[in-house]
Amino acid sequence: MNESPIVNAHRLIWRESGFSEGDRSVPEETALALSYDAGTYAVMMGTPQDLEDFAVGFSLTEGIINDMSDIESLEVVPQDEGIELRMWLTKHNADQLHERRRHIAGPTGCGLCGIDSIAEAMKPVAIVGEGIRVTPQEIMTAMQGLYPLQKLNTITRAVHAAAFWTPQSGIMEIREDVGRHNALDKLAGALARKSIAASEGAVLLTSRVSVEMVQKTASIGASLIVSVSAPTALAIRMAERAGITLAAIARADGFEIFTHMHRISPGKATHVA
Repeated sequence: MNESPIVNAHRLIWRESGFSEGDRSVPEETALALSYDAGTYAVMMGTPQDLEDFAVGFSLTEGIINDMSDIESLEVVPQDEGIELRMWLTKHNADQLHERRRHIAGPTGCGLCGIDSIAEAMKPVAIVGEGIRVTPQEIMTAMQGLYPLQKLNTITRAVHAAAFWTPQSGIMEIREDVGRHNALDKLAGALARKSIAASEGAVLLTSRVSVEMVQKTASIGASLIVSVSAPTALAIRMAERAGITLAAIARADGFEIFTHMHRISPGKATHVA
């Protein structure tokens, strides 16, 4: 099994001038099994990179754990057809998980695959705190700084990114994956493992904003999402409910704000957690 996030693929190229041959760098896509206490909980397709971050972040945003300390051990175990992210939980969390254990299979395009009830899919979202207030120019600067840091996408043009930005430090962390949900989970795990408070900054996304992206952002406590693509109607309603400021369609000429607009104003920004 290949554990590199990038593979060189040979291809035949057609242009108006005719055919030619050559190699192209493409992202790897691997089955990632998340197991807790020797039982598989989820199998996701993702990029084999930053897997400890993914394991921790997925566990947090899915509500399996509340804190890093709820994981007693974490091991990345390569298998013939994928990679197992093997975790052992504290007894309290293990008992809770036993009550809700289910098996889901999540393709890269779907974050809710395997959810077996409408109520579960639409579970109450976490309510974020006041968070930060920023100016439009700060948002523009943050998004302009995102693209040069997307190392995998620069090479492959085929992966999503999720980043964490603060007014004081700029972009502090960025994670990439073929799945947009995975990229956000990896970011959530990175913040938790480095004890970075999500309430002190914003989540930057290169993908569309679907409802699960809002749910995951709310679960880590960030009050501002900025994305280059558009949100779904349900994502807007969920962001409104969670208290999250949702700014999207962030391009070179500006962006659009859909919810809780008070956090973005042309005056002087105030940064409060």
